[in-house]
Amino acid sequence: METSEILKKVRQLEIKTKGLTNHIFAGEYHSAFKGRGMSFSEVRDYHFGDDVRSIDWNVTARFNHPFVKVFEEERELTVMLLVDVSESESFGTATHTKRSLVTELCAVLAFSAIKNNDKVGVIFFSDGMEKYIPPKKGKSHILFIIRELLSFKPKRKGTNISETLRFFNNATKKRSIVFLLSDFFSGNYQDALNIAAKRHDVVGVQVYDPRDKELPPVGMIRMTDGETGASQWVDTGDKKIRQYYTHQFQQHAQYCRSAFLKSGAELISIRTDEDYVKALQTFFLNRV
Repeated sequence: METSEILKKVRQLEIKTKGLTNHIFAGEYHSAFKGRGMSFSEVRDYHFGDDVRSIDWNVTARFNHPFVKVFEEERELTVMLLVDVSESESFGTATHTKRSLVTELCAVLAFSAIKNNDKVGVIFFSDGMEKYIPPKKGKSHILFIIRELLSFKPKRKGTNISETLRFFNNATKKRSIVFLLSDFFSGNYQDALNIAAKRHDVVGVQVYDPRDKELPPVGMIRMTDGETGASQWVDTGDKKIRQYYTHQFQQHAQYCRSAFLKSGAELISIRTDEDYVKALQTFFLNRV
C-alpha cells in the first residue's frame, strides 16, 4: 500500500476501534485486568455511609473531625500483543482475512489499554521473531503500532509459536498481560506456553476462517499451503474428503483448547465472519 493509503486506513481503524473502546470495552477491560493492588492516595472528610474501618484516627484526633483514608488502584500494567504474521494469516473468504481481523482486535485491545494508562508492546512473529516494538504509553505509540500492523511485511512464511513464546519469556521479566493472536497452525507449543502462563497473564485469541473448518462441495480444486508452498488437487465433491478435512480442523482446535487449559491460560476463538465485539465483551465480562 502507498503511504497515503496506509494513513487513511490507520485513521479509519482509529475511528472504528477507538469508538468501540470508549463506548463498550474500557470499563470491561479495566475490570477484567486488575492492577497490582491498592495504594494510599489521600485523606478526605468522612461522609455518611463511608466504611468506619477506613477512618484515619490520627488525622481525626488532630483536627477533631472524622477523616477517612482514600486508596487507589496501582495499575501500571504492560500489555504485550504477540501477533502472527505468517502466510496463513493472509487467508480469508468472509468479511475479513485473518490478518485484517487480528489488526482490528489489536487496535481495540491497544486503545483499551492506553485508556486505562497501561503500556502496550508488540511482537510480530512467523516461524521466527520478525519485529519487536517495546511497550510504551500514549496515543501516538498506538497509532504507530496500527501503521505497522497494516503495512508490515514478514520475511518468512511459516509459524512457530513455541519459539516465539521462548523469545518472549527470555526478553520480558516483568509480569505482563499477553494476547497471543494466531490461527495456531503451528507445531507443539505446550511446554513454552506452560512457562509463559506461569509468569504472565496469557490470553490466546484463535482467529480462523469458515473454510479452515469446512470445504464446500464445488468439485475439483487446487489447494496450496501458503506457508510451505505444497499444493495438490482435491475432490471436494467427495463427502469422505470433506469429513476428513473437518476432522483435521477439529483435532487442531481440540489441541489448542487442551494446551491452554493445561497451562492455566485462557483461549478465545473468533471466526472471521463473526462479531468479534460480542466475543471480546463476553470474555471481559466472564473475567470480572
